[in-house]
Amino acid sequence: MGESLWEKRSFEEIDGFCREYMEFLQRCKTERECVREMKRMAESRGFVDIRGKSALYPGDRIYAVNREKALILAVAGKKESARIIASHIDSPRLDLKQKPVYEDGECNLGMLETHYYGGIRKYQWLNIPLAIHGVVAKKDGSRVDLCIGEEDGGFVISDMPPHLAKKQDELKLSEAVKGEDLDVIAGSIAEGEKDGFKNNVLKALERYGISEEELVSADLEVVPALKPMTLGLDRSMIGAYGQDDRACAYTSLRAILDYEGGEETAITIFADKEEIGSDGSTGMSSAFLENFVRDLLSDGKAYRFLEVSKAISADVTTALQPDHKEVQDVKNAAKFGGGIAIEKFTGHGGKYGASEATAEFVAEILRIFDERGICWQSDELSKVDEGGGGTVAKFLAMHNMDVIDAGPALLGMHSPFEISSKADIHECYRAYLAFFRG
Repeated sequence: MGESLWEKRSFEEIDGFCREYMEFLQRCKTERECVREMKRMAESRGFVDIRGKSALYPGDRIYAVNREKALILAVAGKKESARIIASHIDSPRLDLKQKPVYEDGECNLGMLETHYYGGIRKYQWLNIPLAIHGVVAKKDGSRVDLCIGEEDGGFVISDMPPHLAKKQDELKLSEAVKGEDLDVIAGSIAEGEKDGFKNNVLKALERYGISEEELVSADLEVVPALKPMTLGLDRSMIGAYGQDDRACAYTSLRAILDYEGGEETAITIFADKEEIGSDGSTGMSSAFLENFVRDLLSDGKAYRFLEVSKAISADVTTALQPDHKEVQDVKNAAKFGGGIAIEKFTGHGGKYGASEATAEFVAEILRIFDERGICWQSDELSKVDEGGGGTVAKFLAMHNMDVIDAGPALLGMHSPFEISSKADIHECYRAYLAFFRG
């Protein structure tokens, strides 16, 4: 408990697993890209769409997709209960507004307006390379998939130079950059005499087959155009965008792909909208899981099935911050390289908005991990009243099932470039596979 994983695992095993994880992070910067890649990986390992199955038998490997933004994978078991691991595949970002294009004639620039998504620190998104990923749906039923800026033709939001920032420097950090100020520079050539800079941006979009009106029916996300990197002189860490919560999504995906099957059904859920409360048709508060279980059972026993199931809410937590220990309880904070972090409860303040595991279920999880040789550590996100947060756990608990939070600890969580320990990423995979095996 709390020991360094590098003393227990080989560097080659950890590093090999994490190289594949980093490739996944580069390919999957949006929830749609995650679903597409996960579905491809699952199908290559024998998973089939549940809608194509007339009957289900133990050992069957099935999946269901929800609006290309959420996914469930399952390996059917013999008992009418499941072991469930739920993670989320959305990450904090900037979304283009429905009417984003405008020009700032005084600055000779064409611009794109954004609306930030999730809990970001706005100043962190200034003066870094950005890309636009997403889809534009057209009235004729066709659509255009976009990925602009990863290799060339990228974007940026400009910051105030220090020479002119006297007033800005006097503001609180949370007030120095406003949400309406997160406008992306999209071009600097004028096309025509009137609204020339805006027209130039629109003309560039037309090359992708997109008109200004069609931007209204678009899901376009502005994300960091930063490639995942190995960090540290010892090459022990990963820096990348979107590790909250794709670290858990990838490791639980690999766990169910490698799971051999058993008495209980194994289910992985990859949900959308966690960063903004899990609402909506693709979030964990939707009926996606219930509908999937009804299809799985085909006999109306979904509620009882979920009630006797057990779950891990697979989400990251904050590692003990080297320069900001004052906001964390050092004795109870997760450490880098200490293994999977287990949170008995989440929430904030007096445990508001929390899901809290029972003592009995915590003991069961620790028994499984100890018997399988999993390195784990207990964790609380912060000192009491210093902050807090929630996960999808409470939406699983609504089905009256046992659930606990468990995932890796990150530095710089919710920033455009989060940092993880390679050892913790690999150990999460081992822990999730151990949970499925029981």
